[in-house]
Amino acid sequence: MNRPTITTIIVIICLLIIGLYAMGEVNYYSSKAVVERNIDSPTILIPSIGVNEKINEVSLSQGVLHEPSSYQPLSGDVLLFGHRTLQGSPFLRLNELSNGDELILEWPGIGEIKYNVINSTIVPADYQLNAVEGGNSLYLITCDPIGSTANRLIIQGELSETNQINSEVISSNPQESNALIITAIFLVIGLVFSYFYPKDQRGYILATVLIISAILIFCCIFPIPSELIYDKISFLNGGL
Repeated sequence: MNRPTITTIIVIICLLIIGLYAMGEVNYYSSKAVVERNIDSPTILIPSIGVNEKINEVSLSQGVLHEPSSYQPLSGDVLLFGHRTLQGSPFLRLNELSNGDELILEWPGIGEIKYNVINSTIVPADYQLNAVEGGNSLYLITCDPIGSTANRLIIQGELSETNQINSEVISSNPQESNALIITAIFLVIGLVFSYFYPKDQRGYILATVLIISAILIFCCIFPIPSELIYDKISFLNGGL
């Protein structure tokens, strides 16, 4: 096999970058399969756009982030942030929501709290939204347009109903197979690409694809926090 050409080196670098993003997503979904079975974790459900996400107070890289300066449901306004690109992209389709659509929070110790969308607005990135103590609104906040930090899309929901918590909804995770799907897609596309690559350089591409795929499979079984990966490549993706 000939020494790798400049083109092959560039292709390998591109595969490694794609592999890092794939690794971040695989670890996100594999970790999600574990943490979302924790019934002590609050969850947001948006039936009209297929959202079923754990809420955390640590990092956007762990899914939907509850703004610490806001309040818990029934105590005041709730502010939730989520990505539209990578890290599971929980708020990818937030722009599809219409007035009247249902937003559901499953919050241990409080119950099932339902809101209905009453407003959708786009504001500059430096816009300050302040939660009101005793307020009855839920705000979902993400970037706009997709992949950019130029603006923020804010969806406002108004409290409509409270019920007892549904533990079966909290413990479910309909996206747990996504990690394996991402791994399979990377492997299949990589193998096809390798097959059509020039024969004298094919071995380098094939080896890269197989090594990355093996790492992805390992991450499916033994996931690490996805933020450990995204913190290293955040300069490649500036959007929420």
